[in-house]
Amino acid sequence: MKIGIIGTGDIGATLARKFASRRHRVKVANSRGPQSISELAHEIGADAVTKEEAVQDVEVIIISIPFAKNPDLAHLIRSIPSDVVVIDTSNYIPQRDGQIAEIDNGKAESVWLSEILGHSIVKAWNAVGATTLSDYGRQAGALDRIAIPVAGGDENAKSVAMELVEQTGFDAVDSGSLAESWRQQAGTPVFCTEAKAEDMKKLLELADRKRASRNLELILKELGERGGKRSHEESVRFTRSINIPDGQFEF
Repeated sequence: MKIGIIGTGDIGATLARKFASRRHRVKVANSRGPQSISELAHEIGADAVTKEEAVQDVEVIIISIPFAKNPDLAHLIRSIPSDVVVIDTSNYIPQRDGQIAEIDNGKAESVWLSEILGHSIVKAWNAVGATTLSDYGRQAGALDRIAIPVAGGDENAKSVAMELVEQTGFDAVDSGSLAESWRQQAGTPVFCTEAKAEDMKKLLELADRKRASRNLELILKELGERGGKRSHEESVRFTRSINIPDGQFEF
């Protein structure tokens, strides 16, 4: 499959590495230009290109940049064929991205983004941490295989995205339409809690919009105070304690 990835931070670079290792034809791009990622591309077997080139002659485009930067890509995404699958991995973080009134008033962030980009999108890999994505993928059928929620309105595009999620080492769980994708936004019970597939479906039902916003504030406060000095296991336990309502679920 021909895949273009825009954004080479922790999530984007890990996805590029995983897909290139599975013999997909991968192009990577970022805001600084091909020269800045030429070593990464050479190391993993991908092509370093411009953002304009990343969206040309591909079947899938994965956008992995800060949420507030996504509208900058609208002119590129609007130019691609309608059957190209566009997957967004980002999360709306008001403390970083600035306030977006429509989202703050209840519109699912992925619905807002789809409207801005003028193209149907799928939301995936947004609810998994960078360390989890890079180090905790497992073979299908493994007892400790973690799940990742995938939301979208185009069933064909969502099917493609779910297959790609499976290839990264995680069980893909259909979390519904794009309008329902708020259930996997930052601060919800499935966000960075490393749930298995059978548990994720239950956790999606526990999502609460107002609580998610408060949870995100608590998580960011903790990160600011501790500076990320928790072990991975401690971080997962902490995120579970914040994002999952007391007494409503146990791992």
